[in-house]
Amino acid sequence: MTELLQQAIAQIQKLPPDQQDAIAARFLAELQDEQKWETRFTTTTEDQWDQMTAMVRQEIAAGETVLLDEVFPTQK
Repeated sequence: MTELLQQAIAQIQKLPPDQQDAIAARFLAELQDEQKWETRFTTTTEDQWDQMTAMVRQEIAAGETVLLDEVFPTQK
């Protein structure tokens, strides 16, 4: 176990049981979600990647996309 994870667990252990359970539930859900994405990426075929690329290029050409800076503006 990493030092950072040990520090986090030590802090969590100081919390009331209901808060510990809430954090644990979020952590487990995040791990499960991460595993699903990992499986999805590793099982995606080259043809599927090519299809997705073609779809994105069509959306860009049709002006159906929004600049990332408009969605997540940089703070100045």
